Amino acid sequence: MEKDLGNYRKSYEKSSLLKNEVPENPMELFQKWFYEIDAHFEIDETNAMTLSTIGSDGFPKGRIVLLKKYTFEGFIFYTNYSSEKGKSIKANPNVSLSFFWHAAERQIVIKGKAEKIAENLSDGYFESRPRGSQLGALVSEQSNVIENREELETRLKKLERTYEGREVPRPKNWGGYIVKPVELEFWQGRPNRLHDRIRYKLQGDYSWKIERLQP
Repeated sequence: MEKDLGNYRKSYEKSSLLKNEVPENPMELFQKWFYEIDAHFEIDETNAMTLSTIGSDGFPKGRIVLLKKYTFEGFIFYTNYSSEKGKSIKANPNVSLSFFWHAAERQIVIKGKAEKIAENLSDGYFESRPRGSQLGALVSEQSNVIENREELETRLKKLERTYEGREVPRPKNWGGYIVKPVELEFWQGRPNRLHDRIRYKLQGDYSWKIERLQP
């Protein structure tokens, strides 16, 4: 099988990103971009991001997860701690997050360290989830091999009967991580592939060093 994609071309012309116009704290720029994408572009799940980890086999792996909260401290998402990604984070908490908003010709790449959030915070978010999602977290032994889908559906029906009229408890192996950034790169597409790239690097005194990168 072969297909030449060399003629796939696009000119990026929607905006610019200049070093003398960005705030000192990258989280302020993240918030500005996130609000602009949410308000002015038709993008499903603006909060979808690629989480990349290093697995036990030594290979990097990226997968889409959903950002559920961000603060000046970092970026929070939820998952099964016993999943492949959870085991990878336990072995090596250095991770990468990336957002690509094609309609705005923007992307953000974040390096940081992931750590579990407090259990009461995970409890609070779990309680806010739809009941079906709560049961799904109990049903799935995420990343483990299963014979067929029918087995999952049988488990789900059994749990629906078990918890009928009762609250669904948060599984102890399910909860949130916060990724505390040490580096963020903001990328704005520009004509002739001369894209704008602004990088923030965390310094020892917790200030941010701002640099412009060549495209």
